[in-house]
Amino acid sequence: MFSPFISKSVSVREIMFKVLLGLLPGIAIYTWYFGPAILVSITLASITALATEAAMLKLRNRPLAPFLSDNSALLTAWLLALSIPPLAPWWLVVVGTMFAISISKHLYGGLGNNPFNPAMVGYAVLIISFPVYMTHWISPQGMGQVELTFLEQLGYIFGGQLPSSITLDAVSMATPLDTLKTQLHSGHALGDVMQMPIYGHLGGHGSEMIAIGYIAGGVYLLANRIISWHLPVAFLTTLFATAGVFYLVDPAHYAPPLLHWFSGAAMLGAFFILTDPVTSPTTIRGKFIFAAGAGFLTYIIRVFGGFPDGMAFATLLMNICVPLIDAYTQPRVFGKKDGL
Repeated sequence: MFSPFISKSVSVREIMFKVLLGLLPGIAIYTWYFGPAILVSITLASITALATEAAMLKLRNRPLAPFLSDNSALLTAWLLALSIPPLAPWWLVVVGTMFAISISKHLYGGLGNNPFNPAMVGYAVLIISFPVYMTHWISPQGMGQVELTFLEQLGYIFGGQLPSSITLDAVSMATPLDTLKTQLHSGHALGDVMQMPIYGHLGGHGSEMIAIGYIAGGVYLLANRIISWHLPVAFLTTLFATAGVFYLVDPAHYAPPLLHWFSGAAMLGAFFILTDPVTSPTTIRGKFIFAAGAGFLTYIIRVFGGFPDGMAFATLLMNICVPLIDAYTQPRVFGKKDGL
């Protein structure tokens, strides 16, 4: 083969489909550790996303088939479902998904025009409006707590009812990051906190394996050139470096960097959220700045903010900066001197 080469264009539908495939390893591990309730949330969010997408397209007099089949609504639904507790009541999933599709996507003109990541907007609305429901996370297998059957999980999701012999506290818990923040603010030493059964070798029990699943999916996307390496590398490096500085200064009160990598939504954000081509910068330098800012803000919100995981808010704050970042990181036009 000789140059010149003509690259084959890739459709939005194919890109979104491959991103959905990339999420499957993480979803499979999530289901293994936390039960099939997450599959219910994903299914419910998917149905809601497609129905809302169809309704908005109808209102905007746009054709249904091309947009419903591009898989973008499904991706938003999956990312939102994976970001909220699997025991979330059905209406919480519906409200968050409807807001993400109708307001943060179609209000701005649909796919390609939205300045904010729709799934993260939906998450932010839910955690601000319904903080109690957003803190009931199922205990992973092996924690020694009561484990719900699939039918019991369905009963709580759709009816808010648990068996009379089981309380919600017996089957739910705070996230590893939330537990860490609460225990450290209560004066406990980090070494004592890390001995709690909620933590594994690298991060939260169960969540560290889910993070590895997301890494596997991210490698698949990188291998297929669906995403570029600049965003995940810049985000994870900055998060690691920021956490590392605080840990070196005071290892008794700040968690080691690997815990921040393998707990919460760090890996999901690095490979599947920040890499959204619509809401991230287009230039190489811009990608580094954008992802580095998100990594720094994620750590600051996690440690000093009022929310256990800062991934969503860090993403949205950096989404605001994307037009400015792109404006100041454009490469010099070939054949033109600076200032001319």
